[in-house]
Amino acid sequence: MTFSTPAISGHRGLRAQILLEIKKSQPVTTKDLSATFGVSANAVRRHLKELEVDGSIIYGREQRGMGAPVYVYRLTGRGESLFPNRYEDALTGLLHHVEERAGRGEISRMFADQFRARAESLKTELADQPVEVRLQRLVRLLSEEGYMAEWNTREGTLRLAEHNCAIRAVAERYPEVCAAERRFLTEVLAAQVERHTHITEGSNSCEYSITPDAQAAREGAPRSEQELA
Repeated sequence: MTFSTPAISGHRGLRAQILLEIKKSQPVTTKDLSATFGVSANAVRRHLKELEVDGSIIYGREQRGMGAPVYVYRLTGRGESLFPNRYEDALTGLLHHVEERAGRGEISRMFADQFRARAESLKTELADQPVEVRLQRLVRLLSEEGYMAEWNTREGTLRLAEHNCAIRAVAERYPEVCAAERRFLTEVLAAQVERHTHITEGSNSCEYSITPDAQAAREGAPRSEQELA
């Protein structure tokens, strides 16, 4: 498995790791975090209290199973803003201007052209490489761009997850970018790529399953970006 940890402004050490785990797995309990990091619940609570005071997290009660409700933690808007967003406000404004001047179709063409050019470059770089090597390269690239990407094998299936959407406001307004990204992944990995979860629909990550079969990828590739949305 490959995962790149982003820098989190103002936080380091265990506190930064706790923020990252909440981002990936929210809602989480103190017990969850204690087990993940192998430290005492009291050690976790100290950091959670500090994060609550600075407005990065919020807690509430949640029923789990037959027992009493437990306290669970989630990121606030402030907490979410600690993770990369690639100047999404400025980008959203620019795309809105393009849409007003040239229409929605121009937005789709822009995304398609951008991802097509990147795919061609990576396909040349990764020619004849196995899918695992391609995934490692993609994870590094996506994480450098703020997507907190990782890949692993679960129950015999390759999985790619992006735990942060670096352009979430853009993706919510222009889902064409998500469609273009999926086609980009299909082309670079030479595989069938299926999205199972989506951040813009409330999930903690955008997660894809990958079938490393070049013929299946060609047969399953959509005819247009809209078909992927």
